[in-house]
Amino acid sequence: MIDLKPIDILGHTFLSVSVQLPKTTLLVVTNDKGYIMCGALDVALLNEKLNDRKVIAGRAVGVKTIDQLLDAPLESVTYEAEALGIHKGMIGKEALLKML
Repeated sequence: MIDLKPIDILGHTFLSVSVQLPKTTLLVVTNDKGYIMCGALDVALLNEKLNDRKVIAGRAVGVKTIDQLLDAPLESVTYEAEALGIHKGMIGKEALLKML
């Protein structure tokens, strides 16, 4: 099952995506500039192999719901996210607001 919902963070709309997979759920919150995601995101791949794409993204681990993703500290971020002031340990909601 795939669940797509708009969510509001301090008056800004983002899209939440939940994909039910066998034994796990893929979680993403995004806008047109970047995204945060559950542990399935491979930040090292984005930074090393796909660096030319300049992806703005952050990863939180151990989350099982969109609300948890929004409130969790990011475990890792891409170089492009760092350039926007997003850093490891920043809460997901705060990172998204830097992506405006």
